[in-house]
Amino acid sequence: MAKILLSFDTEEFDVPREHGVDIALEESMKISSAGTTRILDVLRGHGVRATFFCTSNFVENAPDIVSRIVGEGHELAAHGCDHWRPAPEDVERSKEIIERLSGQKVHGYRQPRMFPVSDKEIARCGYTYNSSLNPAFIPGRYMHLTSPRTCFMKDGVLQIPASVTPLLRFPLFWLSYHHLPASLYRRLARRVANHDGYFATYFHPWEFFDLSSRRDLKMPYLIRHNSGDGMAKRLGELIDYFKRRGDEFTTYYEFAKTQIKS
Repeated sequence: MAKILLSFDTEEFDVPREHGVDIALEESMKISSAGTTRILDVLRGHGVRATFFCTSNFVENAPDIVSRIVGEGHELAAHGCDHWRPAPEDVERSKEIIERLSGQKVHGYRQPRMFPVSDKEIARCGYTYNSSLNPAFIPGRYMHLTSPRTCFMKDGVLQIPASVTPLLRFPLFWLSYHHLPASLYRRLARRVANHDGYFATYFHPWEFFDLSSRRDLKMPYLIRHNSGDGMAKRLGELIDYFKRRGDEFTTYYEFAKTQIKS
């Protein structure tokens, strides 16, 4: 039985800015809030828990949704403050803000866009784990072929990379599930789960919003393909696939505790 770690980078929707479209915080939060609600509905319908890496912007602007995340047994983790303008001090600030506003202890961190972050600062701030590594080669984004592929300890903090396939290190993150045939993605994910004993992946709330209906945002096909209903359907199918095989869904923190003890 493998452990399945689902996570969602729960941030204000700033992707349009990468394509030259200015989007107000209110509008970006509206899209992210709708997507997060859709995710929570799918998770509740399938009876599984996940980890939500939230920016402090999201927590401050969507208190009702954050309350639902906590109330339905999911984990709140930190994802910086402003997703578009990350700053070194956000490692500490986001933890403080999220804990204060939610009343929940924050154990994990993920840097916006999985960019590099100070391991010493992560340790100093008292995080149990850091999930800011995609150990793959993705031109223009990541070049981590020499980084460990599975979880490891560094400076007293457990590092939990996103899962990639053995040998070729093909990334199995959100973009892969949008474009690969769903059955192929699930088979690859299963092989990783069998090989590593766990599978860790991540998605975003805005993937669960119908981006094709918002042509004004100028989202490329790469982003809007299978968004909205298509992604909600795929998430449900992914959960069912692992549940049929007897795998166990768990939060990142629960998984981290078992790894640190061993």
